[in-house]
Amino acid sequence: MKHLATGSIGIQQGSRVLFSDYADGGVMWTGEGERESRHVITFKEHFTAPPSVMVSISMWDTDHAHNARADLTAEKITAKGFHLVFRTWADTRVARIRADWIAIGPVRSEDDWDVC
Repeated sequence: MKHLATGSIGIQQGSRVLFSDYADGGVMWTGEGERESRHVITFKEHFTAPPSVMVSISMWDTDHAHNARADLTAEKITAKGFHLVFRTWADTRVARIRADWIAIGPVRSEDDWDVC
């Protein structure tokens, strides 16, 4: 369990189309084997510590003739942002995908002050 030792908690969310490989013959649509699409997400306002980040697939378009295999995760989470990573493998063909994310963590409060 993550305990937040703060009176102020921030929530940020977003949505990102990771790729549209069907339109331009990209590797997620035409390739085979292990493939990855990585995107750096920068928070509009920074947290005071790395937040908890949840990611989900909000849209995906796959080839019906192949198995749908997907791994979507948040990696390298910091107070400033994270990497949104989609992976697939074998003969899966993904035309496009959109991922949503939500980050919840500690933020500075107007009552916070630094003692020098």
